[in-house]
Amino acid sequence: MTYPEAMVVGLIQGVTELFPVSSLGHNVLIPALIGGSWAQDLSVSAPESPYLAFIVGLHVATAAAMILYFWRDWLRLVSGFVSSLRERRIATPDQRLAWMIILATIPVGIAGLALEHAFRVFFSKPVPTALFLALNGLILLGGERVRRRARPAAAAAQTLAAQPVVAVATPGPSSGATTPDPRRLDRPDQPQAAAGSEREAEIARAVAADGRLSAMTYRGAVLIGSAQIFALLPGISRDGIVTVTGMLRGVSREDAVRFSFLLSAPVILAAGVLKIPDLTGPLGAGIGGQVLVGSLLSFVGAYLSVRFLTRYFARDRSLAPFGIYCLLAGLGSLVFYLVAR
Repeated sequence: MTYPEAMVVGLIQGVTELFPVSSLGHNVLIPALIGGSWAQDLSVSAPESPYLAFIVGLHVATAAAMILYFWRDWLRLVSGFVSSLRERRIATPDQRLAWMIILATIPVGIAGLALEHAFRVFFSKPVPTALFLALNGLILLGGERVRRRARPAAAAAQTLAAQPVVAVATPGPSSGATTPDPRRLDRPDQPQAAAGSEREAEIARAVAADGRLSAMTYRGAVLIGSAQIFALLPGISRDGIVTVTGMLRGVSREDAVRFSFLLSAPVILAAGVLKIPDLTGPLGAGIGGQVLVGSLLSFVGAYLSVRFLTRYFARDRSLAPFGIYCLLAGLGSLVFYLVAR
């Protein structure tokens, strides 16, 4: 594996892991479309390819970027989980959401252990990957179509949620100051205080979103989380399929995206950690520098991507551009590969 290959793949992995466009699909198609040594060096389907060890490092770096960006949220959720065990009850929104994430992760964990190798060997080839990527585009576009049809029924709730920010008294030992009520900071169209408080407003929206997500049933959370199993197929996006499934279950697009991000971090991290022996074993021999460079770029790409997407969907933006991209990229890759071959 060369350094240019490591740099390109590392950056693409970090970006596409969070965008609903399938990182595995891109990791299969791009080397195949470039051809030559790229197709040989970067073959995901090869059983003993050093590329697998390289991907391990990229996954760990991507998960680290997500955990860093959402560190306040994870600290709050882990605290909720620990307090739930200590108190032997599930009462607060943080406690409920922490258990939902755990339960929703179990199905894809079992499926990954049982099916990942077979799916990778049999499906991680250019033709099926291109078809799955096009299918991913149809899923995203279909999710947006269903959402538009269901939107009138939710108009009253959206109108209520769009009321202006109100200040509530926050009792304290030394001050009678007021702070914005985080329940009113859950919509991007509400006027915020200043540009410097954008991150604070984003944090408040996250708390409000977690409160809404915790109101789901455990069955619904597990059903949404189980959709990640389809992402074992190269070309199907984990975040995309989870978001669309959440939208079909009545969750808002922004909240569904957030839930997909919260579910992705432990799954990606676990997948990387379980395969660390590949990285430290014979498969990883001689590519330590490439892994380091690729992982660094993957970390940066993932951090910037989650930052962009969090703000993109907070403005009620559509999945349609990503769906169109996947449909065209999938069909275009299919035609190009078949003709070039």
